Amino acid sequence: MTIAALNADQTDALQEVVNIAMGQAGDRLARTLDVFVELSVPRIRLVHVSEVIRTVREMISNTSLVSAVRQAFFDELRGEAVVIYDNAGCKDLANLMGYNDELSALEEQELLLDVSNVLVGACVNGVAQQFGADLSFSPPSIIAEKIPLDLVMSPENLSWQYALLVEVNFGLENSDFKSHLLILMAEEGIDTLRGSLDRLMEAI
Repeated sequence: MTIAALNADQTDALQEVVNIAMGQAGDRLARTLDVFVELSVPRIRLVHVSEVIRTVREMISNTSLVSAVRQAFFDELRGEAVVIYDNAGCKDLANLMGYNDELSALEEQELLLDVSNVLVGACVNGVAQQFGADLSFSPPSIIAEKIPLDLVMSPENLSWQYALLVEVNFGLENSDFKSHLLILMAEEGIDTLRGSLDRLMEAI
């Protein structure tokens, strides 16, 4: 099975939509942490499941151990978001959130879930609102703790053949903290997204 990629106009429109949503997510995180949040330009690619590890590795360029949180979204748009954290920066994040002592495993999990919920909720809802779409979310869940990146996105753990992958990374000023938000929309969600983008462009 193959699936058509977005055309150039649709890709440009999606990048602008994600830029706006990421700005909202970054602003919300900045208010939560009281620190300036640095954002990358969103990157958009259509990937086959066999290529997902290589593609994500190229985007993230991370060779250390990582932790990850997953949250699905559904209704008018369907897909899932995965937030990947570099463990080296989690200590800085904990300090900003007011944890002065060494985190317990449970406290670290709660911290990652809280921050992921802010990022995913603000960003994905920001995208949906520009399309006039309503969304529901599954509760965020920890899917990886301090493991190699390749194991997080292992093809045998994924239920799709093709997915549209949107990636943006978040950093904190004067901090080692980095996180990468991956939004994945599988085959059945890409056609819906394509239609939403076309309607948005027609309305401009």
